[in-house]
Amino acid sequence: MTQPRKLFIKTYGCQMNVYDSERMAEALGVNGYVTTDRADDADMILLNTCHIREKAAEKVYSELGRLRPLKDLNPDLRIGIAGCVAQAEGEEILRRAPVVDLVVGPQTYHRLPEMEIAMRGGARPVDTDFPQEDKFEHLPKGPRARRGPTAFLTVQEGCDKFCAFCVVPYTRGTEVSRPAERLLREARDLVDRGVREITLLGQNVNGYHGAGTDGKAWTLARLVRALAEIPELWRIRYTTSHPNDMTDDLIEAHGDLDKLMPYLHLPVQSGSDAILKAMNRKHTAADYLRLLDRLRAVRPDLALSGDFIVGFPGETDQDFEDTLTLVRNVGYHSAFSFKYSARPGTPAAERPVLPDSVLDARLHTLQSLITEQQRAAQEAMVGREVSVLFEKPGRMPGQMVGKTEYLHAVHVTGQPGGSQAAPGTLQRVRITASSTNSLAGEAL
Repeated sequence: MTQPRKLFIKTYGCQMNVYDSERMAEALGVNGYVTTDRADDADMILLNTCHIREKAAEKVYSELGRLRPLKDLNPDLRIGIAGCVAQAEGEEILRRAPVVDLVVGPQTYHRLPEMEIAMRGGARPVDTDFPQEDKFEHLPKGPRARRGPTAFLTVQEGCDKFCAFCVVPYTRGTEVSRPAERLLREARDLVDRGVREITLLGQNVNGYHGAGTDGKAWTLARLVRALAEIPELWRIRYTTSHPNDMTDDLIEAHGDLDKLMPYLHLPVQSGSDAILKAMNRKHTAADYLRLLDRLRAVRPDLALSGDFIVGFPGETDQDFEDTLTLVRNVGYHSAFSFKYSARPGTPAAERPVLPDSVLDARLHTLQSLITEQQRAAQEAMVGREVSVLFEKPGRMPGQMVGKTEYLHAVHVTGQPGGSQAAPGTLQRVRITASSTNSLAGEAL
């Protein structure tokens, strides 16, 4: 009996890369690959890369240096670079890193099986096209494995916003939305395989405009309402959104649909109108706050998350203070903050940068405020009853770990009557304690 080849994938970056890595593994499964969690046990290693942060390419080359000894020990080992660094660097990767055998961009990984065959024949294939075909429809269909209770589902890729700091339009392309019926079909398949919560993904997910069978473009709200009709799909989330695409029907859906979870990641990036204009965000801080007022009017318990960039070129002390003021006004449950890092090829990359000392100080101040808000939000949960979808056993005997409707991680030890909850169980829980990144609770 032929032994299966082993595939190790290291995933960098966002949830969309996690979803893409799963699809890559399924595609290569047709060629006889099974996944392994050990690079030193693999016949093929794929690095699924992200190009958002500073020096992303250099970090990939450093990782390749660490992998080189594995190839010295196993000359038959094949190493591939996938994702946005692959898209940005292309054939330059092969020139700089002879250890690499394959380069594939984020829009062409459905061609991996053919590329892998060519690679085994001695070629070093590179494919960073932006093809017209829907890669998801062209992915080879492997065995239908049982899934955990949560899953990602990419509904839209690319972005047309061209924020001055962002490489996404150049690495993922312009906005493309997948047809609605294909998404509903994939969602039903996930539910049949055990999934109970789906997070819809897109670089600009609320800009979704996929074609329907009626010939009309669907909005994200219409897609969410159709997904809510799937009986065994209990929870729906989506990320990442742009404030300018938060449409009336999507706001209404937050008020109408119990299955649409009361958690929203809605990046604003800055609280300064001058910086927002320099970023090409095309909204003001007041626009953002008015939008949140509308959302909270229909869903008062909505938990909000955001993204912030500090030290964008030209940011003054007052601009930064405007960001702190916005954060205080919003009251985030969580947020992600980053120092500005110039991305080659973006408009902002040509502008003078602020001193590192200024960036470090501002990041520390902002993160301290966000941490304070996150801690307060978690402590406010103590004593409340919430709904928890259990995902996996915890570290303690009899403990289960799951997430609330607000995306808080919860550890629950013990069940009424001494039973053990199974993954995929949805249960009422009373929160008993709060720690840095999670909550503790008791099942009801």
